[in-house]
Amino acid sequence: MGRNKLLLPWGRASVLSHAVGTAAAAGLDPLIVVLGHESERALAALDGLPCIPLRNPDYALGINTSLRTGFSAVPEDCAAGVHLLADMPFVTAAMLRALVERFRSGSASLVLSTYGGVLAPPTLYGRELFPELRALEGDGCGRRVMKRHRAEALEVEWPVPAMADLDEPADVERARARLERS
Repeated sequence: MGRNKLLLPWGRASVLSHAVGTAAAAGLDPLIVVLGHESERALAALDGLPCIPLRNPDYALGINTSLRTGFSAVPEDCAAGVHLLADMPFVTAAMLRALVERFRSGSASLVLSTYGGVLAPPTLYGRELFPELRALEGDGCGRRVMKRHRAEALEVEWPVPAMADLDEPADVERARARLERS
């Protein structure tokens, strides 16, 4: 991308603050935000938002370190945690609420989002899976937990366009054009 995509403008906010606002609107509480690259700038983008920012000093070692940092901070009285990536701006508060409701209405410790058969965040992990998330090393640790427990997982299917993420400048331009059309 050439710059921190989470600090790019998105509507009246940044990509990061938009994602935090979405999670807050969904009622996720506590709302833990793991920061890595340019954490001071990211922290400034979170000013006034109802979240608990955590710095991940090991962010350069991979997303697994951010996952571990976040799930290590979830309070003991929380039954589950939702893993949401800030660079998926079309994930909505309604989608996040639906994951939580699916978890509460079932008996599974994992609720997966699928988009046309593809697994992608947001993902809800029940507390019994936290030790696995904290212990695994290397990239893809969340995906490995999903694969290991997929047979007993609940799934929620979303429209494929909600899966759009912002990895390259062209992704940002397409997403902004879509945002302007809606």
